Amino acid sequence: MTDDTLSNNILEDNILDDDLEEMQESTESGPGQYEHWRMTVDAGQQPVRIDKFLAEHMQHSSRNRIQTAAEAGCIQVNGKPVKSNYKVRPNDLITLMLDRPKHDSTILPEDIPLDIVYEDDDVLVVNKPAGMVVHPGAGNFNGTLINAVAWHLRDLKIFDANDPAVGLVHRIDKDTSGLLVVAKTADAKTALGKQFFYKTTHRAYNALVWGNLQEDTGRIEGNIARDPKDRLRMKVFPPDSGIGKPAVTHWRVLERFGYTTLVECVLETGRTHQIRAHMKEIGHPLFGDERYGGTEILWGQRSSTYKAFIHNCLTLCPRQALHAKTLGFVHPRTGKQMDFDSAWPEDFAALIEKWRRYIK
Repeated sequence: MTDDTLSNNILEDNILDDDLEEMQESTESGPGQYEHWRMTVDAGQQPVRIDKFLAEHMQHSSRNRIQTAAEAGCIQVNGKPVKSNYKVRPNDLITLMLDRPKHDSTILPEDIPLDIVYEDDDVLVVNKPAGMVVHPGAGNFNGTLINAVAWHLRDLKIFDANDPAVGLVHRIDKDTSGLLVVAKTADAKTALGKQFFYKTTHRAYNALVWGNLQEDTGRIEGNIARDPKDRLRMKVFPPDSGIGKPAVTHWRVLERFGYTTLVECVLETGRTHQIRAHMKEIGHPLFGDERYGGTEILWGQRSSTYKAFIHNCLTLCPRQALHAKTLGFVHPRTGKQMDFDSAWPEDFAALIEKWRRYIK
């Protein structure tokens, strides 16, 4: 596997998930009306499946993503929608159509405060607040972390936020807080990308989940793919199903509150919504995670007092209770092991303290 191929795989698995969500949100109401991309097939092109053809010609787009677009009627050939198995022919005009006008995706520097944990000539480690999108997409085209990074590094000539050879190596969800690493150089991006791809980085999350887990530790394995009934949510499928991408999450109990449990989750893989989907799958959704059922009262009493307590908890921390607490990697230049730890944000800390007081 070449470095270029590796870099593309990492981008497909991480940063560009925002673009996939945008595409899927756009296609829920039917075929699009606005052209977002086009190309004419060469006169000498041999017949080949269109999903394979486009995966080679659409920069940073995976075959799975292209198949999703085709299923939604967004891939057209000579003005007509086609399926993934369509064989392209010489001089075919291929277009990608969505139901919203094409947005200028240029990343512009924005003067947004950053919580910088560490910085040197190669890397930037930041502590992302909940509510901030990591990368433009899905209706969030400004005010993102990478816009803030572009401002912070605006005087660094070798850094261009619009160049995929530098910048974000991984991502976390909008309403998840915690640590992220940004590569300031192409060499750093390649080196860090290899570590994420080969799973040699160390990442641990803290989460408050519904219920009282029976064991003190556990392992969750299950492929993750888009839920066919809700394209903004991920669903877990059996490892041998052939559906989705393999994912493994290890968890251990940190503190028990009877009706909820504070756990640490360590990832072997970094799939979209991995912890959220995996914990939902074993019957313990993240507290406050509306998309996965975590805003319902799943454990505990039915008294008005308890309902009021839960309501106050959800008001105190109005998001999924998930924080990317630790991050470890080998420095791309020095080879030194770098390990970082971030304190709980105010809303997460207040939520845990409220549960501690409740059980007393």
